[in-house]
Amino acid sequence: MSVAFAGNSTTSPSREAGPLRVMIVDDSVVIRGLISRWVGAEHDMEVAASLRTGLEAVNQIERISPDVAVLDIEMPELDGISALPQLLAKKRDLVIIMASTLTRRNAEISFKALSLGAADYIPKPESTREASAADIFHHDLIQKIRHLGARLRRKSAVASPPLAPASPAPAARGLIPRPASPAPAPALHALSSGPLTTRPFSTQAPKVLLIGSSTGGPQALMALVTELGPVIDRVPVLITQHMPPTFTTILAEHLARSSRKPAAEAVDGEPVKPGRIYLAPGGKHMRVVRNGADVAIALDDGPAVNFCKPAVDPLFTSAIDIWHGSILSVILTGMGSDGMRGGKDIVAAGGSVIAQDEASSVVWGMPGAAANAGICAAILPLNQIGAKVNRLFAGDRS
Repeated sequence: MSVAFAGNSTTSPSREAGPLRVMIVDDSVVIRGLISRWVGAEHDMEVAASLRTGLEAVNQIERISPDVAVLDIEMPELDGISALPQLLAKKRDLVIIMASTLTRRNAEISFKALSLGAADYIPKPESTREASAADIFHHDLIQKIRHLGARLRRKSAVASPPLAPASPAPAARGLIPRPASPAPAPALHALSSGPLTTRPFSTQAPKVLLIGSSTGGPQALMALVTELGPVIDRVPVLITQHMPPTFTTILAEHLARSSRKPAAEAVDGEPVKPGRIYLAPGGKHMRVVRNGADVAIALDDGPAVNFCKPAVDPLFTSAIDIWHGSILSVILTGMGSDGMRGGKDIVAAGGSVIAQDEASSVVWGMPGAAANAGICAAILPLNQIGAKVNRLFAGDRS
């Protein structure tokens, strides 16, 4: 398909109708062509523009009016991190996904971009000639565009409900007619046929805290660990965040600063002890195993689970052999359903699951899947999870 400009009209579709309009900003003609073909092949999205520099994007953003921008970090004239705040200043509800190669510098810039308002990041393969790397990039990028764009439209629909039609004056009872309420928006990958139900927390005292997260997870994790000091001092905390190599190295450093506790990528064979945060390294699944009387980290390079590597389910299920029902697990924001099956196994063994609620999640896929499976003892906003976890480890079982 032609890549230059698709849909050059200055009038964009309404937020509630039509395909998601995607603006691709990358100085590589190969990457622009790939992403344009992928986006153009999807029924629910279209290429709004394909641009070479951040300066072109800033100058044309108001005319193009995209829903989502895929923004490269390294570009001539105006790079991605410099263009980001200017794009958001002109279109504050724009969903921006930063794209970069897997270098430490780009990982640091991607984290900075999240703090400046980017919705997410995606690593670009070193070479698009490697089929498996291109396939993963393709799958992840399309999923991020779809789910982050859909969340934008749900928020827009709630913020701008349709006006209620005029109605006759109420009868002599003096009742004031209620304003029309918009229909509730469905959750992504977590449609529920009725009210969500929770189960009681385990009566067993937890001996470990397990956390799984994906899209939106870095910000959520850094906020959560600031509140978990008393828990980290008492038990080991193990985290799987869907994230590539190098990015997990940077995330571990951020978690150490936020929590003021030791935090690092887990190392194969190292003992699992209280007082530390262990983060699954990018590209490896993290499990726990018995090593004599001790517990140790086991990393493996096996196939992706739930399209993810590292994945949450391997950590969750392996912990049951060690701690049985004395497990508290938390599932934070993220696409897909990773963690739900492992959470089911934890609950069957006697442990407990807490899920982040939809309103505070960037994408309510993973926590929504757990919530709708009926395995959660609590479904909470992010700003209430830390306090609840502290109370549970202090002896509260309610």
